[in-house]
Amino acid sequence: MSDIATNRKAKRDYHISDKYEAGIELRGTEVKSIRAGKINISESYARVDKGQLWLYNCDIRPFEQASHEFHVPLRNRRLLLHKREIRRLAAVTEQQGLTLVPLRFYWKNRRVKVEIGVGKGKDQRDKRHDLKERAHNREVDRELARFNR
Repeated sequence: MSDIATNRKAKRDYHISDKYEAGIELRGTEVKSIRAGKINISESYARVDKGQLWLYNCDIRPFEQASHEFHVPLRNRRLLLHKREIRRLAAVTEQQGLTLVPLRFYWKNRRVKVEIGVGKGKDQRDKRHDLKERAHNREVDRELARFNR
């Protein structure tokens, strides 16, 4: 399973509690653009609408070598999950106010998969706390490396 694109902002902005693997409905030129690495998922999110899971604001640039058909870069794309999982996600987002965030796109058995995370937004102080903790861990690792020389 090789990563195509990762959403690094998701772990900074959200506390991720659960992760789901979903398929995605794509057109042929979109798959070719994804192979070329022309995808951006930093501003995208997922939402349950009328019993189906949709991915919004996922930017897949058009494939330049396409002969006659170009896709719309920011169109809404349907995510493929079991109905039971979609119902569970709909209940969680409506009742608890959580957000569905795509964490990464990756290849699995020659198909594009999306890892969806159920997250709650972080406050500014949570982000500062994470930065302090990361800096502290970096210092500890440096001291251990210097000690072990």
